Amino acid sequence: MTKTLIVPGLDGSPDPHWQHWWAATDPRALMVDLSDPGRPVPAVWQIELASMILQHPGSILVGHSLGAVLIARLLATWPHLRVRGALLVAPAETLGNDRIGHFGAIPELRMDIPTTVVASRNDPWMSYDRAAHLAQAWGSDLIDLGHAGHINVASGFGPWARGKVLRDALLGATVGKPARPAPIRRAAL
Repeated sequence: MTKTLIVPGLDGSPDPHWQHWWAATDPRALMVDLSDPGRPVPAVWQIELASMILQHPGSILVGHSLGAVLIARLLATWPHLRVRGALLVAPAETLGNDRIGHFGAIPELRMDIPTTVVASRNDPWMSYDRAAHLAQAWGSDLIDLGHAGHINVASGFGPWARGKVLRDALLGATVGKPARPAPIRRAAL
């Protein structure tokens, strides 16, 4: 059975966030426990997420905000990890942000797995145009939720059943295909 690894962002995803609801209502889902969610350390978070993927190879990743950025960083840095797909919800812009700027620029490398970016037209953490640009760079499908804020509790998202539907669509896109790592990218010398 394919696991869903739920990757929270800055400050975590406590109840009543949709990620918390998802982890509590889906027996196939596990919340990734990331250290010090209020003061994240990029290298530590990457190791913690990679560890969960190694424990549950072939999982679907579901990241929100900085969690979506973490997934993009991890797949760009460690492309050999076995991941089936990724749902990247409301990615947060890192550069120019005092709390998460130390994550550096968001990688813009194509992912060799099915991915979907879910974005909002009025997200205070990333413009829709920037999210659309990243979706194109990553080779992701793009879902436009309209004016949905940061797709979190503050913008009215507690339980979010559509997220599970989008995850199931990613699973459907991989039926009969083994989870595969992305091709190894060699740095230019």
